[in-house]
Amino acid sequence: MNTEFDYKKINKRLWNSMVDIHIDSDFYDNESFLKGKNTLNNIELDLLGDLKGKSVLHLQCHFGQDSISLARLGAKVTGVDLSDKAIEAASKFASETNSDAKFICCDVYDTPNYTNEKFDVVFTSYGVISWLPNIDKWAEVIAGLLKPGGKLIFAEFHPIVWMYDDDFSAIKYNYFSGEAIIESEEGTYAEKEANITNKYVVWNHGIGEVVNSLIKNGIEICSLNEFNYSPYNCLKGMIEIAPKKFQIEKFGDKVPLVYSVLGERI
Repeated sequence: MNTEFDYKKINKRLWNSMVDIHIDSDFYDNESFLKGKNTLNNIELDLLGDLKGKSVLHLQCHFGQDSISLARLGAKVTGVDLSDKAIEAASKFASETNSDAKFICCDVYDTPNYTNEKFDVVFTSYGVISWLPNIDKWAEVIAGLLKPGGKLIFAEFHPIVWMYDDDFSAIKYNYFSGEAIIESEEGTYAEKEANITNKYVVWNHGIGEVVNSLIKNGIEICSLNEFNYSPYNCLKGMIEIAPKKFQIEKFGDKVPLVYSVLGERI
């Protein structure tokens, strides 16, 4: 498979097909968002700190809820996503909410070709890096887009999660980065009964791979945290143990579900 071309085409088709479904889903609760709800979670808010007057680049922003939420905290925000339908919706919602967040449709790796700005913060979160084959290149792009002293705020599902099959009954995939995983999905994580089926292409990336790629590209790791819950009810067999805290019932608090990284551009 030609990963330099085909995976982008396949995954763009997938994400374009999900935009309208996600906008209408209870999972995203877009009605509350448009009325002013901030969609960011404590995991990333604790790392973001005071954003007033800061420039923020939000990579893989989907249809812009978190980007606009960042702008509501006083940041000057640019959101980036591969899906043209998502970017179209994000721009529409920015207009409807009187947000000055702006949006660019491009692949993460191509971002430097679409902006020559250097940012105070690069932010990316939850279900993002699995869509990228080359984490070293991802880290290089982030480092190149940050000002010296600029911060990377990264929250992601723990790679242990992606080792299991969908029912968490057996280990199916390798923890370590390897060949592309090419499969099909019925429905979506936000609307499991949605009447769509799409092929997708993903890669697993261990924490060591991520952290070492960032260090190699000039980003100092200031903190690395792991969490035994997810802020989203997006995996099979989850139960809510506290508001916006979900665990896989059969595992309880015994496995990490999310991790976060705070990095600083040297």
